[in-house]
Amino acid sequence: MPAVSYTNEVTMTFLSRSANEGFARVSAACFAAQLDPTLDEVGDIKTAVSEAVTNAIVHAYPEAMGKVFLRLRLFSDRTLEIVIRDWGVGITDIEKARTPLFTTGNEERSGMGFTIMESFMDSVRIRSKEGKGTTVILRKRFSPRAGAAL
Repeated sequence: MPAVSYTNEVTMTFLSRSANEGFARVSAACFAAQLDPTLDEVGDIKTAVSEAVTNAIVHAYPEAMGKVFLRLRLFSDRTLEIVIRDWGVGITDIEKARTPLFTTGNEERSGMGFTIMESFMDSVRIRSKEGKGTTVILRKRFSPRAGAAL
């Protein structure tokens, strides 16, 4: 069996402005269109990216503007990989941060970001170091739709 390799990739870096969350969400959905996802799958991608990018914007840089990195990759096995990285404050306790309803934000924050990402993606990996930033890796594999060209 041949190794799974990526067949397409795009990267971008943008400022941690809330207006850029929508840009990242739509960019990921457009890139994933190459896999011929269903409308529900497109919605899943947009929601997961929105949550990850919003976390970077709101939590990584609470006092200043910073940069957010987004990498989108398609693999030969029809897997989409989305990497969101920041160089902000980092996460002290990743397991606690993954707990539903936990937030380091204000009362307007639901604390459901990681839970939402996990519900829409096949896998969610988080790496973080205090004072160095956080990387979130989202992966979702797509089945070919009936009648679709391979």
